Amino acid sequence: MSVTFRKVIFWPHLVAGIIAGLVIAIMSITGVVIAFEHELVDWADHERWVQAPAPDAPRLPIDELLARVRQARPEAKPSGVTVYPEPTAAVLVSIGRGSGVYVNPYTGEVKEQGAKGLRNFLHVMEEWHRWLGAQGDNRAAGRAITGASNAVFLFLAVSGLYLWWPRKWTWRTVRPTVWFRSGLRGKARDFNWHNVLGLWFLPVLVVLTATGMVISYKWASDLVYTLTGNTPPATQGPPTPTVVKVPEPPAGATPIALDTLFTEALAQVPAWENISVRLGGGPGGPPPKPQGTQALTFSIREPGAWPLFASTQFAMDPFTGKVLLRETFADTNTGRQARTWIRFLHTGEALGWVGQLIAALASLGGVVLVWTGFALSWRRFFPRRNARTTPAEVPAATEQSEPTA
Repeated sequence: MSVTFRKVIFWPHLVAGIIAGLVIAIMSITGVVIAFEHELVDWADHERWVQAPAPDAPRLPIDELLARVRQARPEAKPSGVTVYPEPTAAVLVSIGRGSGVYVNPYTGEVKEQGAKGLRNFLHVMEEWHRWLGAQGDNRAAGRAITGASNAVFLFLAVSGLYLWWPRKWTWRTVRPTVWFRSGLRGKARDFNWHNVLGLWFLPVLVVLTATGMVISYKWASDLVYTLTGNTPPATQGPPTPTVVKVPEPPAGATPIALDTLFTEALAQVPAWENISVRLGGGPGGPPPKPQGTQALTFSIREPGAWPLFASTQFAMDPFTGKVLLRETFADTNTGRQARTWIRFLHTGEALGWVGQLIAALASLGGVVLVWTGFALSWRRFFPRRNARTTPAEVPAATEQSEPTA
């Protein structure tokens, strides 16, 4: 392995790490915090549960629940409804992106979502993770910085593997860079931690940063579709349900009750964990359209589904209740499937709580990599005079990863 070429790789690695290190640390810290965002909110939000009803207690119609929400919140424009099978679960009515209210399905009582403090904190963490906390028009600049820093992190991961690669494969040269050593201090400790964490978290960090590239840049997202032989969507972001047109209804026809549509949709699956429908016209939803020109799309999560994030979509005629389209994850094109996998691999949710834990640990490792990288760089450019280093503190493989000129 050429020493000169190692220097060519080492110096961009060092400089890029110094320039983007702070932003990488911010994204890593916030990534750890929001790794279990949904689980934390579900655990802390007690308002989503209602008192156990009597065995024969009737549930109010969905249309009535929506009317109660409009009565309690006249300014609200419901954009979706989510129903859960548990008798003690409230119905969630979405009234905007990331916000909603709970409605007691038996009494119609409307309650605000609980755990406000936790929700707000996690929301702020997500804003810093995506836009460095920028608001409004400044988010474009924040997104550009986090996107570029994520790309640098990917470069650091790949170039770091090259710099880690031993010149000689002997246990004496490999051991200091594959596992933690006790009794080290200063530069030797930082070198050991930087190499060990970089090695073991490398596969996860490559996945997190590569998927982050697809999320950050439309050209990267479009490339996923192009490489799979599919036409990229016009807009950036996660895939959206297929748009289905509804046949023109007879004059004077009125939409049938939402309860009937919910029942018809649930009849298409043997079991379910939740069912939601997106309503037109609400904040975060599609623009308002004349009733009868758009289908109502129901999304059903089934137990034991694979992938874990998969759901079945049903587009239904709101005037007849006829199922116009049934679309499972397997029915979508390979580009859309790959793009959906990428979205959930980035958070670890693709592999359930185990994947989320691995992603969180790798993000925590990213924080330590930034810290040790900064420490090693500081000692390189600002060495302490009269510093003493004992032989035990100098890893045998130090010379393989740090060119001196």
